[in-house]
Amino acid sequence: MTERRLRRLLPVERWPTEEEAAEMQWYSPVQIGAITAQSRTWVPAMVPWRATQDGEVTQDVIDWYARFAEGQPGVIVVEATGIRDIPSGPLLRIGHDRYLEGLRKIVEAVSSASGGQTRLFIQLIDFLSVRRRPTAEKYFGRYLVVTDEIRGRTAERLGDRLEVEGVDEIKIREALLMATDEDRRFILGEREWESFERGYRERVTDTHLPHIKDLPSRLPDLFADAASRAQQAGFDGVELHYAHAYTMASFLSALNTRTDGYGGSRDRRVRLPLEVFEAVRERVGQQFVVGARFLGDDVVPGGSRLEDAVYFAERFGEAGFDFLSISKGGRFEDAKRPKVGNAVYPYTGKSGHECMPTVKIDEQGPFGRNIPLAAAIRARLTELGHRLPVVAAGGICSPWQAEDVLRSGGADIVAAARQSLADPDWFRKVRMGHGDEVRRCFFTNYCEALDQKHVEVTCQRWDRESVDGEAAIRKSRDGKRRLTAPAWTPRTTE
Repeated sequence: MTERRLRRLLPVERWPTEEEAAEMQWYSPVQIGAITAQSRTWVPAMVPWRATQDGEVTQDVIDWYARFAEGQPGVIVVEATGIRDIPSGPLLRIGHDRYLEGLRKIVEAVSSASGGQTRLFIQLIDFLSVRRRPTAEKYFGRYLVVTDEIRGRTAERLGDRLEVEGVDEIKIREALLMATDEDRRFILGEREWESFERGYRERVTDTHLPHIKDLPSRLPDLFADAASRAQQAGFDGVELHYAHAYTMASFLSALNTRTDGYGGSRDRRVRLPLEVFEAVRERVGQQFVVGARFLGDDVVPGGSRLEDAVYFAERFGEAGFDFLSISKGGRFEDAKRPKVGNAVYPYTGKSGHECMPTVKIDEQGPFGRNIPLAAAIRARLTELGHRLPVVAAGGICSPWQAEDVLRSGGADIVAAARQSLADPDWFRKVRMGHGDEVRRCFFTNYCEALDQKHVEVTCQRWDRESVDGEAAIRKSRDGKRRLTAPAWTPRTTE
């Protein structure tokens, strides 16, 4: 079974020798702002769902990052970490000083496990409210706001079945509960229907809501406060999360039609991301790395495209960002309808599949399909004389593949998420000439399916494996899966 699955992957006809690896650009140092990473290997942010329900660091969080650090990548980016002190499930938070102690433990563990070889950044995220898809009873009985428009359309559609004029709201709700979906689709507005079918979701364009209207005045300080805490905790820098389905990416998107100077044209859509960066930079100074991850293509209809991303990169380069990490898709707009009781997940539609492509996506497969986005952005930055490094990712699983990206000018740093999850030691194995021992990712997105359920993310290549002689293996809450990859001991040659 394993050999059959491996044959579907990008072939590695041979692995580099230790001497060849020493000459690879992938293992050469790179300047990122005021610091130097010892190699151009990078583990991007992945949410493992190991924090407490209050966003506190646990021992499982510490072990997760220490395990990646044993592979000695040049940079690890800690998972998307909420900048507000609000309930968000087992996702790390950095919105209060009480989180500092736990975050310091991550920094110390990574430094120790990597022998001081790995730089550590933390990704800072803001997100808006997304609620679970409700039952019809809850939606029509409690959540729906019965407006005059809904009353009128109910009368028009159900007038022969219900005397709506003057009927109290309870009768309207009862009628909608008993109506067919065809009738409901006629009666409800677009947003009401979406809230019923997919769950209520806030947008940055909902400026009738005071807390949405005030985002431009509040977010710069929130991000700056979070970055300051990251600096106090000992991180080398922060990655501002401007990608995928979340607040800052939504400001950058061409779907942002705000009319208050923060939406519409490109220069207005990039305004808040620049103001957030400026506030962060002012708070942490020039010696602390401040970069961003953003989209090279929204993928969804009406969203931003590569030409928008190139423009944003130009502005980020002018502003003094220290690095740019390029992603793709992962939007709410084309996500699949969730089951009742579940929340919409932004990696289930076409844009999500482009963000985390599997071996089944098409003939090209997942391997390096997003590299052209990073290459175009880097080419423009180079043309303008901006020297900040560009990070590329997406289906990276071979050292030769990564080396080709670097030597062709496609990026300055090459990142690997799923392959690093499959084998946290793979950077070290390749560098030491042990590439034939790399545990390769199958790119089936087993890990992504766990993420969708908000349970501990593991890898099918190792989560059921028990190794004799290992220390007590920490397991998932259901007791079925181990939480970190098995240890690796380099073989010796006589």
